[in-house]
Amino acid sequence: MGPRIGPMGEEPQMPEKDTKAMMNTEDTLRGKASPNPQDLRRSVFYSIKFFILCHSLLQLAQLMISGYLKSSISTVEKRFGLSSQTSGLLAAFNEVGNTALIVFVSYFGSRVHRPRLIGCGAALVALAGLLMSLPHFISEPYHYDRASPVDMQQDFEASLCQTETLVPAPTPSNSSCSSYTESHHLAVVGIMFTAQTLLGVGSVPIQPFGISYIDDFAHNSNSPLYLGILFAVTMMGPGMAYGLGGLMLRLYVDIDRMPEGGINLTSKDPRWVGAWWLGFLISAGAVALAAIPYFFFPREMPKEKHELHFRRKVLAVSDSLVSKGEDSPSEKQDGVVQIATDLTVIQFIKVFPRVLLRTLRHPIFLLVVLSQVCTSSMVAGMATFLPKFLERQFSVTASYANLLIGGITIPSAITGIVVGGILVKRLHLGPMRCGALCLLGALFCLLLGLPLFFMGCPTHQIAGVTYQPGLTGPELVPACREHCSCPLDDFNPICNPSTHVEYLTPCQAGCTSRVVQGALDKSQVFYTNCSCVAGGGPVPAGSCDSACSHLVLPFMFLVSLGAGLASLTHTPSFMLILRGVKKEDKTLAVGIQFMLLRVLAWMPSPVIHGSAIDTTCVYWAQSCGRRAVCRYYDHDLLRNRFVGLQVFFKTGSLACFALILAILRQQEKEERTQVTVPIPGLQQQQPLVSGPEKKPEEYRA
Repeated sequence: MGPRIGPMGEEPQMPEKDTKAMMNTEDTLRGKASPNPQDLRRSVFYSIKFFILCHSLLQLAQLMISGYLKSSISTVEKRFGLSSQTSGLLAAFNEVGNTALIVFVSYFGSRVHRPRLIGCGAALVALAGLLMSLPHFISEPYHYDRASPVDMQQDFEASLCQTETLVPAPTPSNSSCSSYTESHHLAVVGIMFTAQTLLGVGSVPIQPFGISYIDDFAHNSNSPLYLGILFAVTMMGPGMAYGLGGLMLRLYVDIDRMPEGGINLTSKDPRWVGAWWLGFLISAGAVALAAIPYFFFPREMPKEKHELHFRRKVLAVSDSLVSKGEDSPSEKQDGVVQIATDLTVIQFIKVFPRVLLRTLRHPIFLLVVLSQVCTSSMVAGMATFLPKFLERQFSVTASYANLLIGGITIPSAITGIVVGGILVKRLHLGPMRCGALCLLGALFCLLLGLPLFFMGCPTHQIAGVTYQPGLTGPELVPACREHCSCPLDDFNPICNPSTHVEYLTPCQAGCTSRVVQGALDKSQVFYTNCSCVAGGGPVPAGSCDSACSHLVLPFMFLVSLGAGLASLTHTPSFMLILRGVKKEDKTLAVGIQFMLLRVLAWMPSPVIHGSAIDTTCVYWAQSCGRRAVCRYYDHDLLRNRFVGLQVFFKTGSLACFALILAILRQQEKEERTQVTVPIPGLQQQQPLVSGPEKKPEEYRA
């Protein structure tokens, strides 16, 4: 395998075996695997620059398809009747296949044809994207009311108040069971979980093999720049995923099979379901196209001969992205890839537990990993459920919530990572100052999270759920609709603008008729003759507007600023690991760190957040006798528990950094004590790495 990039822009050190593997291509292109020089000049696939372009586009598309589910998680819940706990498990499931196979990648290393294996992994990712969209095509069209599937108008008349003498009494059985059976539900959920597993498996070879391939065949001086460009491009992937989600969710879910008369829904309606599946098709197509060139790249190519003329100018900016060594998910995976590639499987299995235990006994390493577990748990929960939180808390559309996250939060996090790398690089921060920077970043991130407890909207007044107007009798049925026979499983909310009370259906408000105003594409539905509404109406269809939706922008500003400060600790925390373990254990330590973050943070955190969100639900929809999607939440409880989880993880990270700083100070005192003790024959003592006046070799640019 190729060498690692030094943490502070050091020149990569080529192992002796790898140097031989280059076949002396800087001087000659001879060898069994080498084509004619003329062919090399003609073929673009023997250019490392073209490989970097292809790999940047592939990782960008791969991160788009990985992050797209998070942007449409609430829509998928609504479409298929999933709880937040189930959707959180679905979002985390791609980590299972990834974590299970990364050790095998670490063993095979450069023994395989890396470009072809990257292409195969990308093809598997594209297949996973197609599978994620399959439930849309095997399911019947989405019906947002109780109208018969034959009735393509999907009118609202089924929700009107009808006297009990005209219709049979409502039964608890769900009317949609005839078309949406439990077996179909299990099949759909099974397909999505399978797709997420394939997505994780396909992602395994893409990042580590691509980075090591660049490291092997790029000029030693150009490799940091190339990796900086690669990471700069791929970090835009999550932001583009949320942006794509914002665009796709503006379209109606059945845009490919729209009913004849159109629909009477807007994106603000709580029953609106956007075209969640379309983003998976677009992302899968982009991954498939980006995978094609990898089947034409050679197993080995001539090593780049010349240093780029503009390298020194660009490197001043881009080197901050890679100066931290393994400070990106890509490099974390690459660290696992390069674990003793010359060992046999038996030798690898024997050496791994011994180094693992030795590394975990190191207090600095263990505390840094625990702090990153806390930070990653916070990020995983936010990335998965922040769009849904904004929808429910501030009554904004799913499209607008995704655009806010993709346009504000993601760029802020990227900026924090870059600034952290620049500070470590330019200020030559030692372990003590890296620990202090991490502590300050975690502290201010925690302080910015506290005001979020008080920035939210009150729970809507929902008749029969959170608001009981004029109830009579033991059945708690309002007198105004005693004569109505209302379906128990219907959901067609309307809002009384005078009292700001929301009803689950027009029948719940005693409405007996409806009128449609405006053009067909922008029609507004009103219900009249409503016995529970003063004056009888008219009452507009849809949920009540939020009285504090203006708070969404200040809320997102604080969240984004906190994300930037949390990302600021990313680079210096990696420096603490790289400077805290033995030199021979660095690569494996980063690999262990990667696996611990996957197992302890990225897998359980979405499930924990989803379970916490489910506990705040006040009204569940029922489907075939089972609990389906939540219709209404207690907003105060939702905000306190969601934000409370974030504060809990931030506090954990802050505590870990405080302990790290205390240990480093104790170590510094011990070193100073040793320095003051005269040692015979020793003329000069080594300066402390954290001393402000010194610049140790390992921290120089």
